[in-house]
Amino acid sequence: QVRLIESGGGLVQTGGSLRLSCAASGRTFSSYAMGWFRQAPGKEREFVAAISWSGGSTYYADSVKGRFSISRDNAKNTVFLQMNSLKPEDTAVYYCAQGTGRTEASASGLYDYWGKGTQVTVSS
Repeated sequence: QVRLIESGGGLVQTGGSLRLSCAASGRTFSSYAMGWFRQAPGKEREFVAAISWSGGSTYYADSVKGRFSISRDNAKNTVFLQMNSLKPEDTAVYYCAQGTGRTEASASGLYDYWGKGTQVTVSS
């Protein structure tokens, strides 16, 4: 059984930084792409960032490009999301997801396992 456990969320002021982590277990981590999604109150879940199985390729939503960075450590079965220059509109629950294949993707339907999420709140 695959388990994804996010951590690192919290309250930060505008312009601040947070680093989210997602620890995975249950199947060969290095064989699958990983992604981060978020959902703000009253809004649909949206794609944030994704990384290929090897970490050699990444993809970002336009809203976070240049501010967020996704990375992974396959030896530790962990994926990270470094978030800099945070804005109030980044406030959301952030979810880690494991892809169905090796290639990074933005479509939620291409991810078959999800964590329970971690809250990120950016105050103005």
